[in-house]
Amino acid sequence: MEKVVRRPALSPSRASDFKQCPLLYRFRAVDRLPEKPTKAQIRGTVVHSVLERLFGLPANERVPDTAKDLLGPAWQDLLAERAELGELFEQEEELTEWLASAEGMLTSYFGLEDPRRLEPEACELLVEAELPSGMLLRGYIDRLDVAPTGEIRVVDYKTGAAPREIGEAKAMFQMKFYALVLWRLRGVVPRQLLLMYLSDRQNLAYQPDEAELRRFERTLEAIWDAILKAGKTGDFRPNRSRLCDWCDHKALCPEFGGTPPPYPGWPEPDPGVETALDRAD
Repeated sequence: MEKVVRRPALSPSRASDFKQCPLLYRFRAVDRLPEKPTKAQIRGTVVHSVLERLFGLPANERVPDTAKDLLGPAWQDLLAERAELGELFEQEEELTEWLASAEGMLTSYFGLEDPRRLEPEACELLVEAELPSGMLLRGYIDRLDVAPTGEIRVVDYKTGAAPREIGEAKAMFQMKFYALVLWRLRGVVPRQLLLMYLSDRQNLAYQPDEAELRRFERTLEAIWDAILKAGKTGDFRPNRSRLCDWCDHKALCPEFGGTPPPYPGWPEPDPGVETALDRAD
């Protein structure tokens, strides 16, 4: 069977990586170095899966007890795909406590909205759009709500706490990315971008406009131009910050006395694909 090569694209996670640290982008998108997922990341993935399954049920079945019943199967399905995730829990008590924390996230979700009153157009929706410049954008939207009158709402679930200023800007960058893709695909600017922070039951809503999305489009094009320039030479420079404390690749970073692996060249297929763990922050 002939291998399908996808065009290089930009996702919100990889764009954020490059903004934070070009070398981090290289390690993740070009070298594809493995990273050990955290319990918090996996919890986010499982909670997202439960909410997706919940909206696949008839409206009258979308109740807290049903979500609780879906939690175990969602975890087992993820474990079947990636058995190594079970190694994060050395004792049964740890797993029990972790599942209870995920159940708490789902309880918080029901405190923010009643899913029985909603009929999303799609959940975990892959969207892809080519800009007039030729740049390809690609990402996954947690949930897309479309009103009978045509207004669009983009919903993203966050299992971490509501962010402070820096984290809020990063989260809204992701949402503007989705808004831009939808505008280019459908010709309609989303009426609302909604971030649902399940950890502390807070919503963050934002209403973009066309002028703002045009400016954001130029920002993404500048990021992509910089990525392509670095991709030709392999010159992805580190950007030291307090976020380095959470990086899996400090041992390979020149800022910390490390040496990156030899540059393998610009990758094919696509270096912009997001994983489920990327989307479960």
